[in-house]
Amino acid sequence: MALKETLQKLANEKNKPCVTISLNTHRTHPENQQDEIVLKNLLKEAENRVIDEFGKRLASEVLEKIGEISEKINHHHNLESLHIFLSNDTEEIVKSTWKTRENTVEIDEKFAVRPLIKALGRSEEYLILLLSQNGTKLFEALNDSITKEIREEGFPFPKNPFYIANADLRSDGKQVDNQIKEYFNRVDKSVVEIHKKTGLNVIVITTEDNYSKLLEVADLPNIYIGHDNKDYSEAEEHHIVEQAYEIIKAQQKKVRASAIEEIKEAVPLGKVLTDLQEIYQAAIDGRAELFVVHQDFEQAVKMIDDRTFEYVEDSKEPGVLDDIISTIAWEVFSKNGTVHFTTQEELFDLGSVVLKTRY
Repeated sequence: MALKETLQKLANEKNKPCVTISLNTHRTHPENQQDEIVLKNLLKEAENRVIDEFGKRLASEVLEKIGEISEKINHHHNLESLHIFLSNDTEEIVKSTWKTRENTVEIDEKFAVRPLIKALGRSEEYLILLLSQNGTKLFEALNDSITKEIREEGFPFPKNPFYIANADLRSDGKQVDNQIKEYFNRVDKSVVEIHKKTGLNVIVITTEDNYSKLLEVADLPNIYIGHDNKDYSEAEEHHIVEQAYEIIKAQQKKVRASAIEEIKEAVPLGKVLTDLQEIYQAAIDGRAELFVVHQDFEQAVKMIDDRTFEYVEDSKEPGVLDDIISTIAWEVFSKNGTVHFTTQEELFDLGSVVLKTRY
């Protein structure tokens, strides 16, 4: 199931209890051996809290799932974080390429979907063009993983067929440039066709000179959103996507910085809220346009009614919502607003949590 579909399913479920377990994990051995121990401790905490709040009889199905879920997780394939969602009707395991704020157990009548909103907001599909005169390949990627190699519209391209055999002509720099550009022009036309089908933009892995020539002949230069100036014509795929993903992450950071600036510019217009109660009410009313939260900020609350709450220090108390930020983030996201979780210090000029309203 795609992440967006998983998020929608989990966010719309209401059950007693809904158990959410989140922990930071490790990709490599021996560090990932720690993950199994941390998860075991969190599962024991979840079991104890479920029994204390709901009793063994009412929560028997959930308790059974808590007892069995660890056997279904292969820690050798962990990413940066792991998220488990359990209820009488649901058992979902999500591995994310993004760190979570801390190792937590959250128990409520709804799942804590905050980490999935963050992951979806930073999830990006794109194309990687491995451009070389010795042959050119095109890959489809999601975050830091290549999902497939494109094998249509002429891809993979063989080496440049416009090689100049005449030695005298090869000494003519203009002639050489023209034959390179002709090759790149054909590559570009095929990339444009793939872009039209997929809507995906392109990271180019090539030399600085090749990239410059490609942009000169490109029909839609704006689809090429970045490049790395190393030639990976013989590189393994995981090196290629690692390099491309660094460009994607840097661009996403710029987007978050722009979002903070957008909110700052909206302050004189009276469209910015920093009070958590007001933010929550604007979110459930559908007035939230842009919600920015510091990655580490969380707030446990006890709901007084549908629109108001009081702050609580101990998130493990029965009847307490562990983190109101998760609820607000979903309300904003589900009503077509934008949500950003960030560690960027520019946010602190406004506070740890801030909302720009539509009106």
